[in-house]
Amino acid sequence: MDLSKLIDRYPRVYHMAQAGSWPSIQARGLFSTTGALDSLGVEGDRRTHFEAEHRPEMASLRPHSPDDIVLRDQKPMPPGRLAHALPAHVTPEQWYRLINGKVFFWAERERLLRLLNSYGEFEHDVLTIDTASLLAAHAENTWLCHMNSGNTWPIPHRRDVDIFRRIADYPAKASGAPVKEVVELVIDHAVPDIADHVIAVTRMKGEVEIRTIR
Repeated sequence: MDLSKLIDRYPRVYHMAQAGSWPSIQARGLFSTTGALDSLGVEGDRRTHFEAEHRPEMASLRPHSPDDIVLRDQKPMPPGRLAHALPAHVTPEQWYRLINGKVFFWAERERLLRLLNSYGEFEHDVLTIDTASLLAAHAENTWLCHMNSGNTWPIPHRRDVDIFRRIADYPAKASGAPVKEVVELVIDHAVPDIADHVIAVTRMKGEVEIRTIR
């Protein structure tokens, strides 16, 4: 897919973060799980637990510490259901490692709202990001995906590592439109300069906008 066509079609992308996390994100950037573990120097069995195993609940890497990073749960991706979605040559452990190495953005607001509603009892800090600005800095480390790669409900749809495509390799029609709409825009490891690309930060509970943070 052509970069300019991608930006025209999805001028904004979205990230859902834990309520109250914006000051930390503004200062340190957005981390994948792997990026967070690298940043805090987590190694050994504890690292393997976070990076290669299912995370049914949110996890705090340094509880009660000012530099703590909280990892989001992976409730929609339990290993039993994930195994049914993967080909024989990809294990759930390999998939967790793959997913945990990336920072995820929704390409469409409707998908963001769907996720917010699934956690409707909780508040979140929602980042609205300028796609052109983000990709000017990170296009070479960006992947596109046509599905929710971290969800296996209500059906464990089949997936393989090749659902992630570099921008230039993402299938497009002669018109330049994607063959399948982009669902996830994904960046490797971390986005330390995310604050430079953020247009707005909004506190939300489900679909309800509570207040503007930025």
